[in-house]
Amino acid sequence: MTTDSGESSDTMRERAAGDTRLLWLLLDADRWLVTALLSGVLFCGILAVGLLHPTPALALLTRGDPVETLFQALITGTITAVTLVLTLSQLVLSQELGAAGDQRERMDGAMQFRADVADAVDAQVSPAEPSAFLRSLVRGTAERAETARDAVDDTALDDDLTALLSTYLEDVTSNADRVTDQLEGGTFGEFDVIKAALNYNYSWKLYVGRRIRETYAEELTDDIDDSLAELVETLELFGPAREHFKTLYFQWELSNLSRTLLYVAVPALTVAVTSLLFLDTQDFVGLTAGVPDVLWLVAVATTAAVLPFTVLLSYILRIVTITKRTLAIGPFILRETDRSADVDWD
Repeated sequence: MTTDSGESSDTMRERAAGDTRLLWLLLDADRWLVTALLSGVLFCGILAVGLLHPTPALALLTRGDPVETLFQALITGTITAVTLVLTLSQLVLSQELGAAGDQRERMDGAMQFRADVADAVDAQVSPAEPSAFLRSLVRGTAERAETARDAVDDTALDDDLTALLSTYLEDVTSNADRVTDQLEGGTFGEFDVIKAALNYNYSWKLYVGRRIRETYAEELTDDIDDSLAELVETLELFGPAREHFKTLYFQWELSNLSRTLLYVAVPALTVAVTSLLFLDTQDFVGLTAGVPDVLWLVAVATTAAVLPFTVLLSYILRIVTITKRTLAIGPFILRETDRSADVDWD
């Protein structure tokens, strides 16, 4: 009977199968920084292609009307994209609207869940602030694990079973302590709160806890079994809590995205319209730093006109990455790293 501790990696970074630098870019990096990086790649790409093309850039840009065609398409695309995103955002936010009866049902469900959490963490009232609420739940799992570990220490069990329980409970406690520290002082709306919640690998712990109880039901004492049951019940509450705050965070991000798009859409359209109306590539025949002036101008104008799309992409990258890593709720492990190995119970 052995466990592969590597399969229960706790933090999201440890569970990531790819380059952690890419994960940092997708999740941790400031969205304006990601926008700047994407814009920089576009700008440098235009310059590189213009310089490496066998035909001089000035000849290419003055042959026919490529610049006019480009900015006509960008104007249409920007207006369409911004309108579509704002419409989708409003559809998502419209889920918050409803009749008084519907709102009452939501309120009753929320109050009942808060009462269940308060009972699970031995508190009179569960915290109201999201980071404190999640912190109390995570701390509650650590306390339940400590209680179970005390029960294990006071009981004479098979050495292998004792080692299994000790490893499992230590993993719960250590992960909970780290996440509790990460949630300390967190402000909702910032990614740090959701990141800390993602760093608590509750699904694996829930799965292992339930399987230990089922597999060794005849060998566990009543005290150990009851302690494990309380731990599993507290872990089960963490799942819907995380999903609820994740949904609220998505709505928060979509609101920020809509507002940011409104900020950048007008300057981007201004650049595209003025370039379409007043930019004549034949007026720019000089060189600056060995690069044709017309190429500099077209690269800058194009990058500015595409800014709404790069802003949209920077926000959507984070949202879809979080969604991919939290598709399942409860003891379902979708990641290949966790699915490829299991606990050997033989």
